[in-house]
Amino acid sequence: MKILVTAFEPFGGQKINPTMEVLKLLKNSIGENQIIKQELPTVFNESIKVVWKAMEKYKPDVVLSLGQAGGRSCISIERIAININDTKSADNQGQTPEDQTIFEDGQPAYFSTLPIKKILHSIREIKIPAEISNSAGTFVCNHVMYGVLYKIQKEGLDMKAGFIHVPFIPEQVIDYPGKPSMSLNDIVKAVEVACKVPV
Repeated sequence: MKILVTAFEPFGGQKINPTMEVLKLLKNSIGENQIIKQELPTVFNESIKVVWKAMEKYKPDVVLSLGQAGGRSCISIERIAININDTKSADNQGQTPEDQTIFEDGQPAYFSTLPIKKILHSIREIKIPAEISNSAGTFVCNHVMYGVLYKIQKEGLDMKAGFIHVPFIPEQVIDYPGKPSMSLNDIVKAVEVACKVPV
């Protein structure tokens, strides 16, 4: 299989986004699967354009998008993306949409088409904390997850897709005692496992 793995640039004034660090460390093949890596801008609309171009260029079997979820303490496998952009935190172009529909002709929500429970159990089997999350938020992460699933459904593409949120890595919370983080090594291992689970 070809797996397109996407990650976001740093945002919110931070110098690091753990998903980009994961992308740098991921091998070009995991098991028998080819890994294609794509950086996304943390920008509404532009992020969807970039991932759509990658989908059209590479025609992957799977699109696995990664995002940072500061404050979460474990790997979060997202179940659902909703048709809303809504944030008080600006994206990297200063946009702060409020109650904005992503696509007028889209469904209210799209569910991940990845085997999220199999991924959950596989990550837990290697002793890394993981959970199923029922909210990908309403920032650019949800926006991308929704946009990918929308394109697949509208065009009848033979692709599976889903989203995984990861915690901060330790260097991001060094000045914030008590804020949860996870080692980059463990995050990479979890993503590698997710890339091995049959779809």
